[in-house]
This record gives sequence, C-alpha cells and structure tokens, in this order.
Amino acid sequence: MNPATRDQIRDNARYLRSVRPIDPEEIFEYVEGQPHPAVVRQVLREEAVDLGLVEQDDGTFVPAPDGPLDVPFHGVERFPAEHESLVDDLLTDAYGPAWERGDSGERLRERIRDVKAAYLHGSHVEYDDLTAHGYAVYHLPDYYASTAYLLADLAADGLLPSQLRVIDVGAGVGGPALALVDLLPDDALLEYHAVEPSAAADVLATMLEPTGSNVQWTVHRDRAEDFEPDGEYDLVVFGNVLSELADPVAVVERYLSMLADDGTMLAMAPADRNTAIQLREVERAVADDGAATVYAPTVRLWPHQTPTSESWSFDRKPDIEVPGIQRRLDDAGGGTGEFVNADVQYAFSVLRTDERTRIEMTPDRGTHAPMADAENYVTDRVNLLAVKLSHDLSDREGANPLYLLGDGSQSVDHFAVRTDPSLLNEDLETADYGDLLSIQNALVLWNDDEAAYNVVVDGETTVDRAR
Repeated sequence: MNPATRDQIRDNARYLRSVRPIDPEEIFEYVEGQPHPAVVRQVLREEAVDLGLVEQDDGTFVPAPDGPLDVPFHGVERFPAEHESLVDDLLTDAYGPAWERGDSGERLRERIRDVKAAYLHGSHVEYDDLTAHGYAVYHLPDYYASTAYLLADLAADGLLPSQLRVIDVGAGVGGPALALVDLLPDDALLEYHAVEPSAAADVLATMLEPTGSNVQWTVHRDRAEDFEPDGEYDLVVFGNVLSELADPVAVVERYLSMLADDGTMLAMAPADRNTAIQLREVERAVADDGAATVYAPTVRLWPHQTPTSESWSFDRKPDIEVPGIQRRLDDAGGGTGEFVNADVQYAFSVLRTDERTRIEMTPDRGTHAPMADAENYVTDRVNLLAVKLSHDLSDREGANPLYLLGDGSQSVDHFAVRTDPSLLNEDLETADYGDLLSIQNALVLWNDDEAAYNVVVDGETTVDRAR
C-alpha cells in the first residue's frame, strides 16, 4: 500500500474518533484513490493500538476505553472446550485421529515422563515438536487456570489498563496468552508479544489464530536474552520459565527496565520445592538488592528489612475438571492417572518499580514483634503482623492446621500452628493466601525438628484479617 494512503486513513480516523464511530464504508470516500472499504478496515485493524481503537460487531471502530480493566471473574472450572478442541486438532494433524494410541501415544507419554523428571532434578529440557505437544496436553490446562487467577487479581487491584501492552517471556504453548485473551472484555485492546524460541511457538501461534481483531499478537522466536523491545509495556509475564534460564536474575532485571512507570511484572513457577524456592531467590535478588518492589505476595512489611528464610510458598485453587485430552492419553496408557494434571497450584511474584505494594501497612515496634528478632522472644507471647503464605500444610489426619507466615524480615521460616480453634482465631484458617493477619498474644516456640519457629495459636490468641 502507498504510505500516503495509509497516512490519510490514519488522519481521517484521528479526526472522526471523537465525533462518531468510524465506518470503513464511509471513510474510504475521503481517501485519495478511494481504496476498497476492506482495505480501509484492514489498515484500521493494523493501526488500532496506535490509534486507540476497537472494532465493534457491526464493523465500525470506536475509541478504546481508558482506565483499568473491569472484568468479572468467578474462578476456572475447566479448560475451555474451544481451546481443548484446537489442541486435539493439532495433535490429529501431527499423529492422526487416534493420536493417544499406538506409537504416537507411547512417545507422548514417555516424553511427558521425561519432562517431569527433568524438572524434578533441574535438568535441561529439549523443546522439540514432541515436547511441545506433550506440554499442550499435560500442562496447558493448569497453566491456563493458574494464570487466569493471577491476572484476575491484578485486574481487581486496578493494575491492568484497558489498552494493554504485554510481553510474555518464554510464552510456551499459550497458557498465559489464552488466559489473558479470555479475561479481556470485548472492548479492551490488547497488544501481545510472545517471546518463545522453541517449537512451542508453533503451538502458541495455532492457539492464538482464532483471536478477535482487538487482539494484536506477535510471536517473536527469540531467546529471552536477545529480544529487543519496542517501547514500554504494561505487563511482563514470566510463566514457569525462570528455572530454564541460565541467568534468570539478569533476564528479569533486563525486562524490568521495559516496564512502563506504572507497569507490573508477573513471575510464576510450579509449586514444587525447587522451582518455587528459586522464584523467591530471583525475587530477592531484584527487589531487595535492586530497583524492584515486591507488590505481592511476600510483601516486606518492615522498612529496610529483607527475608532470608527458605520460604517454600505457593497458592492453591480448586482443581479443574479433567480435560478430555488428558483422559484420553491416560486411558490409552493404562488409566493410572499419571497423565492427568488438574491441580491448580503455583508460586508467584508480582513486582513493580514504583514502590507500590498490595499491603500498605507498616508495623509498629511498640506493638508488633518483627520475625527477624524471633530468637529474642522464644517462649514469649507476642503480637505479629504477618502475611499468610500457605494453605494448610498439615500432612496427616487429625494434625493441627499449619500455615507458613512471613513479614519480610524473617531469616528462618515461621509456621502458625492452630492448636485450639475458636471464633477469635478462625481468620487464620479462612483468610486467603497473601492476606495480612494481625496475630495477638501468640506463643513463639523453636521447632528443632524442622529448624523453624512455631507461632502457636491457642485459646489465648486472637487472629484478625488486617486488610
């Protein structure tokens, strides 16, 4: 297309956007040479992000809304059927309609076993077509659900604008991308950039093909270390990829510099011990020793204090319905459940560079005891301000409920043990992951077996949500 023609279409759109809906059937008449309305429509779609326009169902274009996203969200019950159907079609094209059986089924199952073992032992994973297809079956549904919960929380906090620019680093087969697209209302405008050098990029592109005209997506087949950004971004996502980077701290620091002033970085990791703890190590390197601030969940409540405890911390949501593609692969392999992955549990870190945090409260040393000083008040009763950083960790029937706590100063893990349940302390159980708790008159003991502190919540202890 003649650049002058494109410029004229843009100029007309800029003028009309504040006057009335922009109709390609009308605007072509004002452009030299009168290009076909379909050409005008395509130009408007390509320029929508720069012009701040969204396309309506009737084919006209109107200004995209300003301000934060307002999205309804009621949890994730299942991996959407339309996405599952796309995965099924992709596998059918690659291996035939009975992809879960015969040689292809055995290869997929063996590759999933290999990838799970590699993650467990921190080994390198080779991302060829077979690995990408195995990922799409085994991990895409739960990654989709995990990201949906986290994005919904960010939107509820007003951190995602209605005109949204996103980089998804190590985008994989599309869990974060699909969750983001599905979360957006029809009038939102999304410019999405995936950075994915492996064969997973082919799966991702297939999954994104059906997206509407108000979603502009590009898959960059670059290594995370090599991607060159264009401008600033409202959201940078690292979805279950930090453990695969040679120098995750350097990469995270690089992408923090790409955030808009009010932008957000969301980093996720599987809930297993190694990857979840590594996530906290990366978080501490870029927040406590760098320019970032931890927005959630491990907020540093005490000024000038930093945590050094192990902090194996992760959130958990209700299981999703077992996807049919997983059931098919599992049944064909004996039906043991080995290839069913419906759990939704994940470690995460939300980082910002504007010092904003989800919990805007500073403890008072005259009232609250910092966890950093725990060795000084063992066997004493104290008041604490603490973030709830786990669901119930007790691992046997009849055991006292057990919860990881943190205040951002702890050098050793602190676990709240609810030994005497009462109405006065039930908030310890009912509070959500990441909630701030005010704990009054708790007994602090040293647990030599676990090399940790126990915060005993008994009949003399009161626990209240503090936000």
